[in-house]
Amino acid sequence: MSDREPVAELDPRFSSEDAAPREWAEVRRHLQEAEVHWLSTVRPDGRPHVTPLLSVWLEGALYFCTGPDERKAKNLVRNPNCVLTTGCNALGEGLDVVVEGEASRVTDGARLGRVADAYLSKYGDDWRFAVRDGAFYHDPGSLRESDTGAAWVYEVVPAKALGFGKGEPFSQTRWRF
Repeated sequence: MSDREPVAELDPRFSSEDAAPREWAEVRRHLQEAEVHWLSTVRPDGRPHVTPLLSVWLEGALYFCTGPDERKAKNLVRNPNCVLTTGCNALGEGLDVVVEGEASRVTDGARLGRVADAYLSKYGDDWRFAVRDGAFYHDPGSLRESDTGAAWVYEVVPAKALGFGKGEPFSQTRWRF
């Protein structure tokens, strides 16, 4: 997988007159550097489920992990459609990003190893994972080393992304992949 360059479209209805579409490289950097993302999934009864989590951008996709018995994992088994968001709470500054796609579970050991390395690089020793049996396990010395359960890893390749530039100029950019 590689970073695909999407087509950017500025929505003039929600943008200042002098606004221009944000460059995908800037948005990708924002996804890489954000410490917290919010995951939205769909419960079996159709209600939304939203939760904050850690995520890494690698090889053109966002990756996150969760225990197989957690609500988000159960939701994704039934319906892989999801949204990952990140941004800031200020109205007059920053960039909010919304990524839509389907979450697919990653079980390949080599790819899990690259994702584990990305977590370690981004979040430090508290988020050191061992890879075995197609899942993550907290390594000794990590934040949750006493947690011996598996964490399933999911990949979300963007199908569509939205960026909301705040401050002057305000902008809304849509990227199609």
